Amino acid sequence: MNNKPETPTQDRTFFGQPRGLSTLFFTEMWERFSYYGMRAILIYYMYYSVTKGGLGFDQATAASVMSIYGSMVYLASVLGGYLSDRVWGSRKTVFIGGILIMFGHIALSIPAGAMALFISILLIVLGTGLLKPNVSEMVGGLYDEGDTRRDAGFTIFVFGINLGSLVAPLIVGWLGLKYNFHLGFSLAAIGMFLGLIQYWYGGKKYLSKESLYPTDPLEPGDMSKLTVRSLVGLVAFGLVVLLMFLLGSLNLNNFVMLLSTIALAAPVIYFVIFLTSKKVTPTERKHVWAYLGLFIAATIFWAIEEQGSSVLALFAANQTNNDFLGFHILPSWYQMLNPLFILIYTPFFAMLWNRWGKKQPSSPAKFATGMLFAGASFLLMFVPVTLFGTDAKISPLWLVGSWAIVEIAELLISPIGLSVTTKLAPKAFQSQMMSMWFLADAAGQAVNAQAVKLYTPGNEGGYFLGVAIVAIVAGLILFALVKPIKNLMAGIK
Repeated sequence: MNNKPETPTQDRTFFGQPRGLSTLFFTEMWERFSYYGMRAILIYYMYYSVTKGGLGFDQATAASVMSIYGSMVYLASVLGGYLSDRVWGSRKTVFIGGILIMFGHIALSIPAGAMALFISILLIVLGTGLLKPNVSEMVGGLYDEGDTRRDAGFTIFVFGINLGSLVAPLIVGWLGLKYNFHLGFSLAAIGMFLGLIQYWYGGKKYLSKESLYPTDPLEPGDMSKLTVRSLVGLVAFGLVVLLMFLLGSLNLNNFVMLLSTIALAAPVIYFVIFLTSKKVTPTERKHVWAYLGLFIAATIFWAIEEQGSSVLALFAANQTNNDFLGFHILPSWYQMLNPLFILIYTPFFAMLWNRWGKKQPSSPAKFATGMLFAGASFLLMFVPVTLFGTDAKISPLWLVGSWAIVEIAELLISPIGLSVTTKLAPKAFQSQMMSMWFLADAAGQAVNAQAVKLYTPGNEGGYFLGVAIVAIVAGLILFALVKPIKNLMAGIK
């Protein structure tokens, strides 16, 4: 029985796509607007002095908090997928997530110091974890099996993601850095509010009734088990925090270390489960071993790519000549480069893969190439620091060039990673295997939370070179392992 609200002949009202796509398009666009707007100015809010409207953190701590923040967002996506599948259904899960995000931005808009910051982080982490994976899942639910509009629909949806991400740093960054941080955060809250309003009304008209219900609802006995396990986990976490307090070691840096450990432990536990489960066939186990190599590469890549909002944001503010051709560039505006290059490159890569067809490189080869580009993006940043010294203000074109290179890496790794995850997933763990892709980003940013502390005044060149070497060596190792990994993939490309 088809519960979709419109028939294929009636719903061609949003670029030839189901009308529900417009609802999800604008929901995700506004959510990304609020998130990337906030992210564009958050690190500056944390380390600017109190007299300049900031919190007065040292820069290393601010960069570390930015990294663990991103890590927790992707870690929470696993929880969001579970609650959607088993408890609330995707439509309600997305709405609850949006409300939490909005209140998270409202908390930041209130000048209440560090406590408001941490409350905001908690709310936005939980909210984004609930919203982000389920909006994407709902897009797929708009199409019947075999509907040829699906790929085009996802392309339009991804455009909405990048549109929100592109505009937000420009507007929120201008308001936050030129006038007041809290005004900038308020604009992020308004963006999420607008997204929620159109989602509420559009969802009732255009989204399927199936999205109101969980796809694998908990049995009566399962709820009590879930409650007990959740309480055990919370108590265990609380006891660790209490022990840290009693030992006199409970501070922000050590708490970030604890969260980093959790983010790194999660994928390890998942891989152990996949590799030891009796539900996994011998062929599927080979697929998991193949995926492990790609997962490690993805973790290193995300560790580099996500430093755009921490290390490169600091470089943009402190070591870049932001007066260019008679125009003043706000440091937050560099955050526009990520979505801008994605929008520029995507049509080219789509055309390239279509033209090459079956002759295109394998997924491991694309990953390996992407690793080399990721390393090259930081190798480029090593050059001006070495040529001009750490005290010089360099041309903004160096930063533009670095982002231009790393986004080539992203298009070689991110969409390919999503695709290969679905192909290599054991049948018994298909949904949980998709969570692994989010965990690669979570693990990468958990590594960042510790690594960025090495980015200190005078050590910028050594930092860029060290990270570049790690990525390039990892890429070369992956190239050497392309054939063994292809063998383990057993014909899957």
